[in-house]
Amino acid sequence: MKYDFSQIEKKWQDIWAKNHTFAATNDFSKPKYYALVEFPYPSGQGLHVGHPRSYTAMDIVARKRRMQGYNVLYPMGWDAFGLPTENFAIKNHIHPEVVTKNNVARFKAQLQGLGLSFDWDREINTTDPDYYKWTQWIFLQLFKKGLAYKKEMSVNWCTGCKVVLANEEVVGGVCERCGSEVVHKVKSQWMLKITEYAQRLIDDLDLVDYIDRVKVSQKNWIGRSTGAEVLFDTTAGDVLKIYTTRPDTLFGATYMVISPEHPYLERWKDKIKNYDAVRAYCSDAAKKSDFERTELVKDKTGVKLEGVMGLNPVNDTEIPIFVSDYVLMSYGTGAIMAVPAHDERDWDFAKKFSLPIIEVVKGGDVQQAAYTDCDSGVMVNSGILDGLSVDEAKKKITAWLEEHKKGYPKVNYKLRDWVFSRQRYWGEPIPVVYCEHCGGYVPLPESELPLRLPEVASYEPTDNGESPLAAMDEWVNVKCPHCGGPAKRETDTMPQWAGSSWYFLRYCDPHNDKELASREALEYWLPVDWYNGGMEHTTLHLLYSRFWHKFLYDIGVVSTPEPYQKRTSHGMILGENGEKMSKSRGNVVNPDDIVREYGADTLRLYEMFIGDFEKSAPWSSASIKGCKRFLERIWNLQDVLVEGEEYSPELESAMHKTIKKVTEDIESLKFNTAIAAMMGLLNEISERRQVTRGEYKSLLILLNPFAPHITEEIWEQQKFGGMLNMQDWPEFDEEKCKDETVEIAVQVNGKIKCRLGVPVDISNEEAIALAKAEPAVQAACAGKSFVKEIYVKGKLVNLVVK
Repeated sequence: MKYDFSQIEKKWQDIWAKNHTFAATNDFSKPKYYALVEFPYPSGQGLHVGHPRSYTAMDIVARKRRMQGYNVLYPMGWDAFGLPTENFAIKNHIHPEVVTKNNVARFKAQLQGLGLSFDWDREINTTDPDYYKWTQWIFLQLFKKGLAYKKEMSVNWCTGCKVVLANEEVVGGVCERCGSEVVHKVKSQWMLKITEYAQRLIDDLDLVDYIDRVKVSQKNWIGRSTGAEVLFDTTAGDVLKIYTTRPDTLFGATYMVISPEHPYLERWKDKIKNYDAVRAYCSDAAKKSDFERTELVKDKTGVKLEGVMGLNPVNDTEIPIFVSDYVLMSYGTGAIMAVPAHDERDWDFAKKFSLPIIEVVKGGDVQQAAYTDCDSGVMVNSGILDGLSVDEAKKKITAWLEEHKKGYPKVNYKLRDWVFSRQRYWGEPIPVVYCEHCGGYVPLPESELPLRLPEVASYEPTDNGESPLAAMDEWVNVKCPHCGGPAKRETDTMPQWAGSSWYFLRYCDPHNDKELASREALEYWLPVDWYNGGMEHTTLHLLYSRFWHKFLYDIGVVSTPEPYQKRTSHGMILGENGEKMSKSRGNVVNPDDIVREYGADTLRLYEMFIGDFEKSAPWSSASIKGCKRFLERIWNLQDVLVEGEEYSPELESAMHKTIKKVTEDIESLKFNTAIAAMMGLLNEISERRQVTRGEYKSLLILLNPFAPHITEEIWEQQKFGGMLNMQDWPEFDEEKCKDETVEIAVQVNGKIKCRLGVPVDISNEEAIALAKAEPAVQAACAGKSFVKEIYVKGKLVNLVVK
């Protein structure tokens, strides 16, 4: 019979859906396994070939774990609030809810067409009021604990899109998306106090199994540093506070720099003689993104404040103060001390403005064309610190500053509180009202949740930067739930990050209308055993969801301090030319086309075989054809099937080795080598031109997580009994995985002369004797005496001669 993949795949997908085959049970007595992939944003474009790589990888893990006896939770849902849907709705005059439903339907059909074993009984959607009720509930708990607050802050406002932009979206003072002018507006924004959790977010990385680059990205984003906060008096009478990790270099501080947004500039306007020039410089700086302002390679610009000087606290020397755009008000205190002898950026600035450069750490010669690295060395030109090491000097100067009330030790973080509000329609309403009588924001009673999004005539952002909800007087003007007086609803909505910061919890108990999930379900399923997603989400999403989880842990909702026990990331699939796939390059591969031409099993197999899972790999049309041929060969083994439930003596070792290899490789993300092992086994079977029922069964079970449709069909056709996905995962005998012989290298004075096949249990003396008998070795040792003779078991013989 011919392998008709389209008929077979549709048949089994329908069977699995009808029987709820992959639904996790509520039998909490069974060992559990929670496998998770990042739920997608359902765009109108549908899946791209990058999606199946992650989903199939965790599907393989989930299917294998089910056959190993685990109660597996492998869920899927939709991260469906957000700006792209709203923009599409505005442009096409379709309600965002309708756009979302259409996109979700397309995505879901595509995922089901790949044969992924998601538990669709637990499907969630962040735009469902039954879901965002609990997103709002979590916000209220944060608010009640003082971790959600409103703050006036400067934001980037696109005059074209009428939306707040991230710094990265502003290029040359204009919007990256539409090219319109970007202006700075001061707006009142909701903030979440993630900084309260900064140290725990670092420390608790020791509790989890994350790949190194994920841990590094978390730590770098949080940016913990130890140093001192130092108080610089000024001739204007105010004190400038700076933070430095190098208080030991204070004697080398020859000028200061403050941010263009620093409030002292306004306070000092009558004392700054060149205030007009300073104000003009600040206006220009406001048009640049933070990225542009802090680039190391850019030309250093600034204006010296004429009429106001700083005083170095260690020697009372007057030093000039500059305003420069490379200092950001949002980082540290908005002011820095500059030590040009030992900092590249400060050195460039000092050279440009002819400022003093004083070496204070003697670690090498001071160069005329570059600063001197000062991470180690001996202090010089530093008064009380002279002769001390850097570490000793840090301790001594910090103590001195504290004693003289000119500074104190400080731990600092680059992490800033989370800007949580958006002036858009398509997001979760923030469940608070503003009541003048009560003197501030008042939370809605939890019994009134969810606060649903109202129907609006227009989703267009307003000209004044307010949410479209602000124009809905009937919705906005309400009674205060606390005092009963007149109040106004908050019209900002939550960012897309909100729904994705706790979604993994809802999967545990998605139909619960009394709480976000029952305590029993959370204690059983958490933590997530294995979470895989893109590297682009290993900073903000991972940080935000860990923060929310820790907060819920603190208030007793969850019982684990960390949400995910293991986190891995996958590489991108590139175009055939090795470039990132994009419409403009014309190298995008549509997975629907591949499924139609080759089948879902072939696509799944190929995406796992394409290369190292954790690295990017180019698409190859030739290679995918090879995966199709492999499956056809598996299908055709039915023609050479013979009786026998045992492994034949000739294949027994190969079977056990393959079982071991595939079992272990799945758990270590080596899907490509697991497939290669099965291909090798198929070659050995093909050479014998027959396969026993026992051998075929084991091979089909091993292949099933990778190619579930074809294997289920063969299993049924051969009447092997039951459904394949419910069989036990095969076990291997370690003794039968051992090789009888092993190849070793033979070296003479460190250079390989030949390779030998030797028994695995060969003695040192026998191995060395065999090595010496080789002609190439004899030639290399002729006329010389042996100094050393070493046998490293199973690896090499090394002969040292002279």
